[in-house]
Amino acid sequence: MKRLEQIRSDFVNALKALEEAVSQATTDLEVDGAIQRFEFTYELFWKLLRAHLQQQGLVVNTPKECFKEAYRLRILPDEETALKMVDDRNLTTHLYDKPKSREVFERIKLTYVRLYNEALTRMQAR
Repeated sequence: MKRLEQIRSDFVNALKALEEAVSQATTDLEVDGAIQRFEFTYELFWKLLRAHLQQQGLVVNTPKECFKEAYRLRILPDEETALKMVDDRNLTTHLYDKPKSREVFERIKLTYVRLYNEALTRMQAR
């Protein structure tokens, strides 16, 4: 239980930092910083979901498995968005194209932050 609470705490802190970054990013450098915060937040998010699911006796080994199971249990509000997030996270590792960076940034800002918050609320309600 302590491990789950530590991951949750780390995720909440990362999410706050991500929200701050996306709300203030206007320059390319700030967008890059926000994308880097997204990468960190994403890793904590899927690990939090995995720990939450493991606590319920479920075993998931990859982010996609984790998100599919979390959607099935109604922790995630939208499976398609969560799976797109996996693709975007994989893309950000080698993202050098400025217009593509902006596209990913907009999805982070408008979609993924909201998904994180909704999932966190649903996990806390259980």
